[in-house]
Amino acid sequence: MKRLVSLILMLLCFVAVKAQNAQPVEMADKMRSEGKIYVVIGTIVIVFTGLAIYLFSIDRRLKKIEKEK
Repeated sequence: MKRLVSLILMLLCFVAVKAQNAQPVEMADKMRSEGKIYVVIGTIVIVFTGLAIYLFSIDRRLKKIEKEK
């Protein structure tokens, strides 16, 4: 029952997203023309890379602690 309800909710979310009008994003066009979009993308990549490295290091530490017990 929970699967069915979650599936219906996901489908409704997709329909709501699909129903929006496709309008051009002026901010993205302006940032792309000025070359600032690459700074934003670079910052996002650095943050996600840092988070991934942090999570992998935590996972390694937890595995080490679990082996000791």
